[in-house]
Amino acid sequence: MNVNLMDLLINDWKIRLKDQFEQPYFQNIQEELNCKIKNENIYPPIELVFNALNLTSFEETQVIIIGQDPYHGNGQANGLCFSVPDQVNLPPSLKNIFKELENEYNPAFSKSSGNLTYWAQQGVLLLNSVLTVQENQAASHAKLGWQTFTSKIIALLNHEKSNLVFLLWGNYAQKIGLAIDREKHLVLESGHPSPLSANKGNWYGNNHFILCNEYLLQHKKNAIKWL
Repeated sequence: MNVNLMDLLINDWKIRLKDQFEQPYFQNIQEELNCKIKNENIYPPIELVFNALNLTSFEETQVIIIGQDPYHGNGQANGLCFSVPDQVNLPPSLKNIFKELENEYNPAFSKSSGNLTYWAQQGVLLLNSVLTVQENQAASHAKLGWQTFTSKIIALLNHEKSNLVFLLWGNYAQKIGLAIDREKHLVLESGHPSPLSANKGNWYGNNHFILCNEYLLQHKKNAIKWL
């Protein structure tokens, strides 16, 4: 059975992105993905491909965290970058995100679940640049065309909203964020939370979670309850 991706989007993003669904590049994504679904295990489950957008509407978006592509292990991806469903072991990058949260907020902080839905529900758009992946094949859908679509999402936020916070962790996210207007928004950059990068000293102590909330409060917005 073929899936119409546009039908999976349920909030104001559907109107904002309507023109993208009509573009040839997106028609190609649609066709390629329907073909792959018949022959591959695709993550996240197809109904969660737009989970980040459905949980965090355009109107409610306050903070944007940019990831690369979904986790490719069975049961790991839930459509939110860095996040995993309840009961799934914490991936290394997420462990380091929680360690930084502990450093910033609470030395006794302990988090057993890696499900970041509660961030998304507060206006944190957890957006991967590539929205699907083949099982056990990292970056396998990197040439599908998703980056064109997600770049449009970032451009809409950049141009049409003010006083957003963009958290750009690692070179990949920082390259995507080059076009963000630093006069209108707060852009916080650091190394990636993956063990290879974090342990080189450019992740821990970045204070991004505290700095983000300070900025939101300064602009009469709600702080994020990260913990």
